[in-house]
This record gives sequence, C-alpha cells and structure tokens, in this order.
Amino acid sequence: MKFVGERRALASIVLAFWFLLYLMQGLLGGGPLGPVMYALAGTYGLAFFALVAGYFWARWYAVGVNLFGLIIGGIGLWQMGPEFQVLLIVISHLTATAMLWGSSMSEVYDGQTAWRERYHMDDGAVQRLGRSVIRAGVSLPMVLIYGLAPKQPAAFVASAFVIVLATLGLRALVRLRTWGVLAIGCAGAVMLAFAGIEGATQDASFALSPALAGSLLVFAAAPWFAPVARWLRA
Repeated sequence: MKFVGERRALASIVLAFWFLLYLMQGLLGGGPLGPVMYALAGTYGLAFFALVAGYFWARWYAVGVNLFGLIIGGIGLWQMGPEFQVLLIVISHLTATAMLWGSSMSEVYDGQTAWRERYHMDDGAVQRLGRSVIRAGVSLPMVLIYGLAPKQPAAFVASAFVIVLATLGLRALVRLRTWGVLAIGCAGAVMLAFAGIEGATQDASFALSPALAGSLLVFAAAPWFAPVARWLRA
C-alpha cells in the first residue's frame, strides 16, 4: 500500500485532533487533572510535530502513542461497552496506527540512510531502536498519567522523578546516548516498585497502570543491555 503522503496526513490529523482535545480539556476546567490533560496534549503534540517534520524516529514514536490510545480504548470497551466516545478512541487510533505501518512509510522516516550513516547503525540496531522507541511511546503517557494524577506531596516528588527519567531517557535514546537506555530502565524499575506498593496497600486495579508502564519501559531498555555491556567491556 502506497499513498505515503495521504497516509501521513491522515495519521497527523488524528494526532492533531487528540492534541487539541486534551489541550481544550485542560484549558476549560481540567481541575485536579489539568496537569494530566496538558501532559497528554504534549505527547500527542510531539508526535504530530515530529511526524510532519520528518524526524527519523517520528513514525516509531507516533505508533507508540497510538498504541497507547488503543489500550485506553480497549479498557473503555471492556468497562463501558461500545459507547460513541470509546469507539472514537479505538477507531481513530487504529486508523492512525494502520496508516503508519509498513515498509513504504518506513522509507520516509527510519528508512532514511543519512541518520543510519551518522550513527553507524546496521539493520539489527535499527530494529532494536524501533522496538525501544515504540515501547517508550506507549509507556510515556501512562507514566505521565500516573505521575501527575493527584496524590500526596511525597509520592508526587517520587513520581516527578520518574517522569524526568522517562522523558529525558526517551530524548537521549533517539539521540543514541547510552545513558538514555539506563534512564529508561531505571524509570521502568521504579514504576514496577510503585506497582508493588499500590498492590500491597490498595486495590490490585491501582497497580495495573504502573505495572504496565514499568514493564514496557524495562522492555524498551532490554534490547540494549547486551550491546551496552559489550561496549563497556571493550
């Protein structure tokens, strides 16, 4: 399936729609969840901007953000059934993901040779990076939701630390910085610790979000553990 420009336009429209929707929810009375709305607007806004700008990592990140939307939609279908709002979430994110999938779209972004030559990346390394960025793109909105939701000051400080680790780690990862892998892995480990605390002190359902986000972050860093270890031993 070709139509690369049209597919990119459709995916960009979906991302722009959710960026504006979350931004308006924050501006028009987000209340205690205002920071969460602004953060989600930021994740979608970054995906839209990167996709339009043509950054090599943009397709991976945008796919990750859309997969996050599909997870939210799936949970909504399970809890609420086929309501209009839930179907809108599912269909829009599924459409955007499908539009970005495939080798023809890859050629426009991660298939470019310039960045591969700059960072000396072979096909195996590119695949590892792609999997890592997609997983980080899925987990980052979850980290933001969990970290910015109303909570006690001490817990908020710890959550803010994880947000900083995850966001800076993702930025470093797409710049092929070793410390980005370590930051993402550490953020994942802390989120898993939060999940354990939530499961022990509250209902088990409260542990689902940090457990999923933490697992995805650890899996995002995992493909690089062996190459980093070899590099450190060299």
